[in-house]
Amino acid sequence: MKADALFEQVTAEIVTAIEHGAGTWRMPWHALADAGSPTSIDGRAYRGMNALWLPMIAASRDWSAGLWGTYRGWQRYDAQVRRGENGTPVVLWKRLDFKLDAADDTSSGESDASGRSRLVARAFTVFAAEQVDGADELIERRQRVERDAPERIDAAEAFFQAIGARVEVGGNQACYKPGTDTIHVPTLAQFDSAAHFYGVQAHEHVHWTGDPSRLNRDLSGRFGSDAYAAEELVAELGAAMWCAQAGISAATREDHAAYLAGWLRVLKTDARALVTVTGRAQAAVDDLNRRAGSQAPALDEPAAA
Repeated sequence: MKADALFEQVTAEIVTAIEHGAGTWRMPWHALADAGSPTSIDGRAYRGMNALWLPMIAASRDWSAGLWGTYRGWQRYDAQVRRGENGTPVVLWKRLDFKLDAADDTSSGESDASGRSRLVARAFTVFAAEQVDGADELIERRQRVERDAPERIDAAEAFFQAIGARVEVGGNQACYKPGTDTIHVPTLAQFDSAAHFYGVQAHEHVHWTGDPSRLNRDLSGRFGSDAYAAEELVAELGAAMWCAQAGISAATREDHAAYLAGWLRVLKTDARALVTVTGRAQAAVDDLNRRAGSQAPALDEPAAA
């Protein structure tokens, strides 16, 4: 499968999931938050679009291990993909020499400052642990703590405290105000659970990363009049990525009704829009992790193979 065909397939699946979930506010990225970050058998967390796509596939098939690998990758660990199993396509970005790959139709078209290299998307196939014989030991190595457990909540509080953004608690609305560079959230008592309180904090902290003094995220050039909706989509995806790594349940946001049409318009207009928004969301979470001094999810790391 070509990378562009994969972008179109994943985008179509997400659009359908958004449309079907609108009535219950169950969005496709909630599968990521609920399942935790999907991980390769080599212990690396999948990122960006892959981090969203793989949990969606897993949820649709009732797979819960969250562990994936290529056909040969599983063989390296003395495990074998069962005959007849269909793999799941994912995308890998590589920076290649511009001249050596000039005819590749999956190129992102992005070159470095010298113009001699660019990012090229390659589609490849992975299989879930549930499709493999001999994967039991690898699955057991994944160290898990119960979702929303007290230690998860304590870790979430410590995470946002370490970032040091100006957070004002009170009122009835959650938002980030660029003018004052402040995050506003209602009190913990106003949420139905502590997990949702921190999930909303994650959403607003992703917005906070977009300030010119930080990541300087301006989507107006890419999305025009839909830049605001795209920014909200970045925040939703970023919050889901953070919830996945932190072991925190995603919060449903019925107050986002105004953004549904914009999200669908952004995704339907251009399949590569998904690459942009998931990439920006991942960059925001990476920035928050760096500021918190937490480069990886401490409570859900797979043990070294």
